[in-house]
Amino acid sequence: MLIALKLKAAALGAAVAAPMLAATLTPAPPPAVEGAVTLPVSSFFHRAAGDFSRGGRPVEGPARELSLPADLVLMKRQVTVGEYARCVDEGACPRVVAAGDSRDVPIVGINWHDASAYAAWMSRKTGVTHRLPTDEEWSFAAAEKARNEALPLIDPSDPAQAWIARYDAESSRERPQATTPQPGGTFGTNSKGLDDFGGNVWEWTDTCFIRAALDDGGERITNTNCGVRVVQGAHRAYMTDFIRDPKSGGCATGVPPTNLGFRLVIEIPHTIVADTFKYVARLLRRT
Repeated sequence: MLIALKLKAAALGAAVAAPMLAATLTPAPPPAVEGAVTLPVSSFFHRAAGDFSRGGRPVEGPARELSLPADLVLMKRQVTVGEYARCVDEGACPRVVAAGDSRDVPIVGINWHDASAYAAWMSRKTGVTHRLPTDEEWSFAAAEKARNEALPLIDPSDPAQAWIARYDAESSRERPQATTPQPGGTFGTNSKGLDDFGGNVWEWTDTCFIRAALDDGGERITNTNCGVRVVQGAHRAYMTDFIRDPKSGGCATGVPPTNLGFRLVIEIPHTIVADTFKYVARLLRRT
């Protein structure tokens, strides 16, 4: 009789605890963040960034279907002059020369170190991690605005012709007439609700430049250079991390970006409440 009562109590305790466990084990959607958009996980096309070769000759990076491990929370627009100025005023960001007098346009003339300093400052101010996106995350967020960065089909016996063809292709693309930063939304909103991808401000990512060999059916990284980072915009480029003016150099191939700015990923923590498990354990021990 006593055993039966204990079993009944244990079953009752488990029934009471089950909804609590389900609530803690099922990740809740991240809370809304002002000025940010949450992008649910889904698959997307991505062509790897870097220089790739096969048999010692340049080839396009491998194209893959990817899926991020979790929902992505990203700023709807690029960081503005006014936002960056607050970081400067607190002594956490280097001062840069803003284009024009408006505080509501994207801050440009930013290098990777400047953008990283702002991300660190925002993380301290909010208690929530802010960081630059990876190239993969940027491509996912850009959606239809992301370009397939395939090399033109050129005679592989003359690799230099591929880079010349890429430059010609980029030069012939329709580019925004305005070269100075414009108010958010000027260059449109993409299918994911994010503004100004592919406009006249290229964005720093946290992805390092790599060289890799695609021989024997595998990918072997031969060099990783984190002094050069991937920047993304109307096309992909590779910039030395201290460059603020892209026209001054640092672009590996193709037409240099018009301006360098950034937007940030916001990492909303998804936690499991350990106290719930302790409660259930105590409840079951009593039975």
